[in-house]
Amino acid sequence: MITLALDTSTSQGSVALLADDLLLLDERFSADRSHTATLFVVLEKARALAPRIDLIAVGLGPGSYAGVRIAIAAALGLQLSSGARLVGIPSVAALEVSPHAYLAIGDARRETFYFTRVVQGACVEGPLLATREELSERLRGASELPVFATEEVPGFPQPAIALPSAAILARLAAENRGIVAEEDLEPIYLREPHITQPKSPPGIPPHL
Repeated sequence: MITLALDTSTSQGSVALLADDLLLLDERFSADRSHTATLFVVLEKARALAPRIDLIAVGLGPGSYAGVRIAIAAALGLQLSSGARLVGIPSVAALEVSPHAYLAIGDARRETFYFTRVVQGACVEGPLLATREELSERLRGASELPVFATEEVPGFPQPAIALPSAAILARLAAENRGIVAEEDLEPIYLREPHITQPKSPPGIPPHL
């Protein structure tokens, strides 16, 4: 079976191509907005290495909403042309770390954070939204596990920095582990989007 995996949920994107147990491609690149085109260059390289694609795995975050959406859109395009099975796995379940069990935390902005407990490539708890106090309490309750984050987390100096790996995503998907969605993929939402309504001109009611 040939598995293609991609993740652009953080500032470093990655694409991997796995043929059974043989890793044919494992490439990292900058995933900021100015380097989005790099993803498609790497995907073309992966397609050139594979006679077919049987399974496509996408990292769903938490992380960059725009980045995850780009990865999903690219995967949908590849699925249409290949007929491959499409699955989604939380990016935090595929951090490039040694422990098989760990905690993943992150800054969810607006004074909130996310918390995830990962065991053997599956999120057994979370990702879930937490206040600073709730996150501190959860960390105290699982102090035996190492803590990782994809970037610095304000007020929490202990996490080691680790990034998602498409190679790990590919192996998880090939082993049918950690999958949380299939076919109809969406980024992992920690809360409803925050929308600011535009101000109405003087004399015009806001709802018009």
